[in-house]
Amino acid sequence: MDPTDVAADIDLDGTAYLNWGASGPAPDRVLRAAREEQRRHERYAHSTADPYGYAGEQFAATREAVAALLDTVPERVALTDSTADGISRVANAVDWQAGDVVVRTDLEHPAGELPWDRLREEGITVREVPCPGGRFDRAAYREAVDGARLVCFNAISWFHGTHLDVEWATEVAHEAGALVLVDAVQSPGQAALPVEAWDADFVVAAGHKWLGGVWGAGFCYVRDPERWRPRHLGYYAIDDYDAPDQPAYHPDARRFEVGTNSLAPYAALREAIDVHEAVGLDTIRERQRGLVERVQDALGDRLVSPREPESGLVAFDCGEEPTARAFVEEARDADVLVRSVPRDGWVRASVHAFNTGRDVDRLVDLL
Repeated sequence: MDPTDVAADIDLDGTAYLNWGASGPAPDRVLRAAREEQRRHERYAHSTADPYGYAGEQFAATREAVAALLDTVPERVALTDSTADGISRVANAVDWQAGDVVVRTDLEHPAGELPWDRLREEGITVREVPCPGGRFDRAAYREAVDGARLVCFNAISWFHGTHLDVEWATEVAHEAGALVLVDAVQSPGQAALPVEAWDADFVVAAGHKWLGGVWGAGFCYVRDPERWRPRHLGYYAIDDYDAPDQPAYHPDARRFEVGTNSLAPYAALREAIDVHEAVGLDTIRERQRGLVERVQDALGDRLVSPREPESGLVAFDCGEEPTARAFVEEARDADVLVRSVPRDGWVRASVHAFNTGRDVDRLVDLL
């Protein structure tokens, strides 16, 4: 499949959509998969009097699809509602003690900040590591993780579009005795997720951005599921309801799942994964790079992201926040969708292989 085939399957009525890093529009075939799954569950599964058994089969199929995407095994995959949901489930699985330390970077999305801020109320200390230019300050990171219980950071910075060195950061954290939680939501659909090579304890992501799924389907990789007894708990986490000692968790990552979810977002996630496999990650990256470079060339010294493209996230400096907001509004009036990010005066375009050259040209004309 060619990226242009996917682009043709996304009708946005003339809008140049360059905000995939926030939410990606699903191709029509992904939307059809969601609708058809919802109907099968509401009609076929209920007519057989086994809607729960049918749902279990579909969730299992989704874990298998996600495991293939991550190059891991289904037993290490838990289904979640979103990345933020996955982070919160991890936060609620750790047996925190007053005096524990959480380390995060200054690049985190609120999803990677709020759970730890809440834990301050229970005596947890939160340390923040600077990442100038979207890179780890390695000396500051080593110092911060010393004595930490858990470290949380992005795989790709949602500000700069840079790839952080996940393997290095995980190794350093583990040497210090800390757990590692990676927010990888900017990766699916535009970058590989080699979770086994990363060796992190947890990796969370979702399918509604670059992957082109729909809202409501996330996932969490758990390296050592049996180690955890999550407090965010529901019947989906339980293996044996008749066991004398409850809760009798599943022996795998399903212990991080909770309860009844709609099947539609997970059917969409499977279809979105199939679309990307049909196109191929190398093809996606090659086409995306060419489009990104066209934007970068027009930006000149306003470019904040690396000159050598690392992702489809292209940040540029408009000088001050009101100017950035004004540019976003001007672009919206021209049916070109980008966004500002919480850095003084920055605007971010998210360029995908599924964009067209004309999409990029329309942004360049505004620059």
